[in-house]
This record gives sequence, structure tokens and C-alpha cells, in this order.
Amino acid sequence: MPKNPYLAAALTWQKAAMAYGQMAVTANQVIAVRTTQMALGVMKPEEAARMVLEKPAAFARSFEMAARAQAASKGHAAVALAALTPLGAKTGSNARRLQRARRRAR
Repeated sequence: MPKNPYLAAALTWQKAAMAYGQMAVTANQVIAVRTTQMALGVMKPEEAARMVLEKPAAFARSFEMAARAQAASKGHAAVALAALTPLGAKTGSNARRLQRARRRAR
């Protein structure tokens, strides 16, 4: 980490922005695949349940990580990054899983 606190904050904000961008892209991929599955009537009941049940757990984890960063006085950028990390991990894992399922279905 740089010794300059302003540079460190800027780098953390940059990481948070990149994490948000990546999460947005993967979330759109997941939404597209799931919407297509629903439209074609091929969505499995397990996927429909997962689609609903995963969100509270992901947001709870996000809130926990943000609260820990805030309690540790890590700064606003670090809190934002901490909150985005679990959400990005979940959207990324969903996108990879759904992509593998699409490849197997071909």
C-alpha cells in the first residue's frame, strides 16, 4: 500500500469501482440466462429457488463485511469495497455456474 494516504484512498476507490463494474456485468449475464430459461420454460425448480434465496444471504454477508470495515475505521472506500466483495463473488459464481450449465446443454 502506498505511504501517501490520498493515493491509498484513490487506489481503494478504484478497486471498488472495478469491483462494482465487474459485478454489474456478471449480474447482467445471470439475469439474461435466467430470463431466457424462464421464457423458454426450461428453468429448473432448484434454480428458481436459488434465485430467490441467495439474495438475503448475500446481502447479509455484504452488510457484515461493510460493518466490520466501518468498525475498524478503514475509511469509506474500504467500506464500499468490503460491501461489494461478497456480492461480486456471488454474481461471479452464478455466472460461471450458469455458463457451465449452458455448455453442457449444447
